[in-house]
Amino acid sequence: MKKVLIFSFLLLPLLIAISSCKKSSTTPISLGGIKAGNIDLNGATPPTNVPVNPTITATFSTNVDASTATPSNISLTEVYDTASIPLNLSTSGNVVTITPTKNLANGAQYNLAISPGLKSSSGAAIPATNRSFTTTGTFLPAGMVAYWNFDGNANDQTGVYNAAAGGVTDITYVTGRNSASGQAAQFNGTTSLIEIPNGDQLDMTSDFSISFWMKDDTTTTAAYPRPPKKDQFVLGLAGWHGFQFEYNSNIYGTQIGQCKLAVQYSLANGSSGSEDLWLDGNGATKDNGGWQGWTFSKNLVANGGTGVNGLLAQQWANIVCTYNHTTKVGTMYINGQEMKSQDFTLYPTTHPMYNATGLKYAGNPGNNMLAFGFIQDKNNPTIPDTWADYTNPANGHFKGLLDDVAIYHSVLSPAVITLMYNSGKPQ
Repeated sequence: MKKVLIFSFLLLPLLIAISSCKKSSTTPISLGGIKAGNIDLNGATPPTNVPVNPTITATFSTNVDASTATPSNISLTEVYDTASIPLNLSTSGNVVTITPTKNLANGAQYNLAISPGLKSSSGAAIPATNRSFTTTGTFLPAGMVAYWNFDGNANDQTGVYNAAAGGVTDITYVTGRNSASGQAAQFNGTTSLIEIPNGDQLDMTSDFSISFWMKDDTTTTAAYPRPPKKDQFVLGLAGWHGFQFEYNSNIYGTQIGQCKLAVQYSLANGSSGSEDLWLDGNGATKDNGGWQGWTFSKNLVANGGTGVNGLLAQQWANIVCTYNHTTKVGTMYINGQEMKSQDFTLYPTTHPMYNATGLKYAGNPGNNMLAFGFIQDKNNPTIPDTWADYTNPANGHFKGLLDDVAIYHSVLSPAVITLMYNSGKPQ
């Protein structure tokens, strides 16, 4: 009997040790499902229709330790530029909710990574997990301060620069350039206009990029037997007090057409000055007869080409113009290719533009409408000249289609601009 008691006392520590091990063991954790809204990210093929403002939920097999749901363990990366997207992270039981702090880019691919640093409430690590998806629409980099996609309305997709009440005149929304681009705004060339309040805020910036798709309509009809106009204004902010994009009538014929972004720049002394970033396709630079500071101009007439005519007339074109205040370089791209570049540091040091510090709105605060379809708005014009009178249908009203107008207070890179064109070009 004594031997049995001795054995029992010897066995007791072992039983306690075994029992302690069981209590400290971890419960395995695995990913059960992951969705962006109602879109499954667990499928064999990564989805391509995720909204730009997704709420992503990851559901695990057991409760998650909330202290481990951190940006170091859960990350979202923009594939095209490897930028890390800031996230809001929260947990509730076995569900982790992942929300980007700002809208993602349109038509861009993203990679969601969850590392083993994310643990269950009992301390078990999840196996490394990666999921990819692409946002809806054609590619447009994130970070825009205003964006109009014209999908049935003239609302700014950032929610800030919507059309004014009564500010949409004779606009029709029609099928766009491809299946992913949605609709486009159609302008009739005589009265169509979209007016956007507070356009001056879009113009007050050091760095600047504007991107849009346009398709000029050069046809003539019995109802619209249009003779070639002097110019057509695709968009304009208070005439020459802000910025405007225009092209001349030569793109309808055999002569070399011209297009330009006219811009009012801020100068170091607090005043402003204007300069045109314009393209005629002749290839002239500062070194072969062109204007001072022109460092590049695409020769579009070489080898029998048709110059700007061949880029803009009666076809979709992607226009991007940028200004970099650090380098003082302005650049125009058409269809993903650099077309024109000018460098203000190559101007004489006494020239006002040598010290351009960015863009500046130089108009009256009460005349700050950004107009799509003309050089200025119709109710508070800044240019009194007859050629800028909205009520005259023979003036430079835009006739054609306009889509995906985006404005940035940053400089889009050439690689991003090329990606924008390749993603959004007509199919």
